[in-house]
Amino acid sequence: MRIEQIRQRLRAHGAKLCHEARVLRAWLQAGSLDKRRQKAEDFLPLALRQALPGITGELDALARLHSEHPDADGSARLLLQLQDGQTVEAVLLPRGGLCVSSQVGCAVGCLFCMTGQGGLLRQLGSAEIVAQVALARRLRPVRKVVFMGMGEPAHNLDNVLEAIELLGTAGGIGHKNLVFSTVGDRRAFERLPRGPVKPALALSLHSTDPDLRARLLPKAPRIEPAELVELGERYARATGYPIQYQWTLLEGINDSATEVAGIARLLAGKYAVMNLIPYNSVPGLGYQRPPWARAAEMARQLHRHGVLTKLRHSAGQAVDAGCGQLRARAARGLAPAVASQPCNSL
Repeated sequence: MRIEQIRQRLRAHGAKLCHEARVLRAWLQAGSLDKRRQKAEDFLPLALRQALPGITGELDALARLHSEHPDADGSARLLLQLQDGQTVEAVLLPRGGLCVSSQVGCAVGCLFCMTGQGGLLRQLGSAEIVAQVALARRLRPVRKVVFMGMGEPAHNLDNVLEAIELLGTAGGIGHKNLVFSTVGDRRAFERLPRGPVKPALALSLHSTDPDLRARLLPKAPRIEPAELVELGERYARATGYPIQYQWTLLEGINDSATEVAGIARLLAGKYAVMNLIPYNSVPGLGYQRPPWARAAEMARQLHRHGVLTKLRHSAGQAVDAGCGQLRARAARGLAPAVASQPCNSL
């Protein structure tokens, strides 16, 4: 379901623009129109008030909580069930963050990611994306939304941008606190600057070697790392938000001195932050995370080269639930492990 379909449903019951905004704002901000004290001039049309319980039920059914997996660090991984029985993952992050999914599965096929192993099953409608935020806000406050869950947002661009626009208006989330994460797609660079809500941008880089990056991300658009950085820099300067570069650290693959030199060459002097994220090991995929000391040394070297670098202590390390793993276990009827590693993208 798309947000425009919700708007059409509201209009069919006599809603004007102001009424649409009230209903959507109440849904997104975990409020209840029925419990609010309203001035007479704020009353909804009678037909809409009568239809509201049914509409609210339909909105709540867009994404339901299948299971919740909390961690001592304050994060919680959520497995959400959609109306058609498919499941997606979202992650409640410490300090008011939420990671949401934009697709069921993913077509990029990153070799180190569980989600990409099964390919793309379907797109999420814009209303299903927003429903993840509405559900999460019933559990705790959400002030930041990152599109880093299942799926490639640039492959579902219309729905993702429609969701971002609503979250940045009726959802009350600051534009720089909406983070569009992508492996890089020229269509995204063309359309993001034109939207009324311009999100921050995170680019999954993972290697400065074009051939290695092409092997790790086999179905990503073919954009050379240097060009990708230039496209990102242009967007950063236009919006005033630094680009967040995502780098999943794979032992013996992209943790070399050569890669450190490549990152320094591409990012020194750029309006950017490099996020080094130790890999969340997935059984059967053959990749490992480097020792923490090695990752920390990479971060120190990049700092010395003038690249602002953050070594991420990823959320949810007590739950074996990297991207796609919760969904895969649920499909097999298996319970989560009690001690493993975090999602690669957080």
